[in-house]
Amino acid sequence: MLFDYETLKLIWWLLVGVLLIGFAIMDGHDMGVCSLLPFVGKSDEERRVIINTIGPHWEGNQVWFITAGGAIFAALPLVYATAFSGFYWALMAALWALFFRPVGFKYRSLVKDDRWRTAWDWGLFIGSFTPALIFGVAFGNLFLGVPFGFDSSLVSTYTGSFFELLNPFALLCGLVSATMLIMQGGTYLAHRTVGDIQARTIRYTGIVSVLMVVLFIIAGFFVANMDGYVITSSIDKNALIDPISKSVTLESGAWLKNYHEQPILWAFPALGIVMALVAVVLLRVNKTLLAFIASSLSVLGVIMTAGVALFPFYMPSSSDPRSSLTVWDSTSSQFTLMVMVYVVVLILPVVVAYTSWAYAIMRGKVTKAYIKENEHTLY
Repeated sequence: MLFDYETLKLIWWLLVGVLLIGFAIMDGHDMGVCSLLPFVGKSDEERRVIINTIGPHWEGNQVWFITAGGAIFAALPLVYATAFSGFYWALMAALWALFFRPVGFKYRSLVKDDRWRTAWDWGLFIGSFTPALIFGVAFGNLFLGVPFGFDSSLVSTYTGSFFELLNPFALLCGLVSATMLIMQGGTYLAHRTVGDIQARTIRYTGIVSVLMVVLFIIAGFFVANMDGYVITSSIDKNALIDPISKSVTLESGAWLKNYHEQPILWAFPALGIVMALVAVVLLRVNKTLLAFIASSLSVLGVIMTAGVALFPFYMPSSSDPRSSLTVWDSTSSQFTLMVMVYVVVLILPVVVAYTSWAYAIMRGKVTKAYIKENEHTLY
């Protein structure tokens, strides 16, 4: 084996993070654009301009979402099984909302009726804003602990309900997630449009970006003052799956433990805040590509802030803390993880290469004139 088991577990914690960040940056800006659609576009023609800024790419960007789910399934089977059963109705709500996206893109412009097209515009909004909100709510509940436990056969039992997930802190995290992706979509939309659409996009994106920073800081204060989970027993970092062999307790302020031990990690929350504000400034001076890059760095900072705070936990358990799933006791075998590393090394560069090529080929501004010239071939 090229890497020992402990190193592979850390590698897959990082790779899952990379895939989630890739999803938030790439598919996230699609969701952000559609969340802005009913507000930035004031006419059918303007809304077609907005939709076609992401028209060539939105399907390809779904690769990040699908790959992240597949990676969790293969590398973190207990996390996948526990999360998808415990968060079943929340994930189903996100999936049902996502159905509006492909149908909305394909059907919206097939009928020349204002009511038909307006209905699909709001469908695209629901299909984009709702999943962004739910993903943040799910992350928020990880900090509070999820009510599940394992028996001696490692069969998990979830004792919570859908409505318990909708607690104030989780909803706050959901709003952080939604505003973050709207910021990401807004910077992209500003880069791909001109005139009134771009001006309105810059105005809305600036407001949402500042709101995201405020909500992110408020969420940070909540996390700093809430009880967090800490492993109190020794743990074999090279052991196979065995989540119930450890001891876990709650301690006040424990979610900041990693930041206190490694102060350099404060760079992640700083990145999330500073880059969002930098994006606002860059939009104001019409440096839209740089604004998109700054927004992407902010997204990276926000997600890594949460990941670092939770480490080494994937899913803490509130009903049976020892059943909490961590980096060390919920991964697949060493052989499986190593094979998957080879697959990632081969496939990820291909995904990045063809995505970069597609964006390079189809770059440039989308205008009303372009929509009129391609009336029957565009969304």
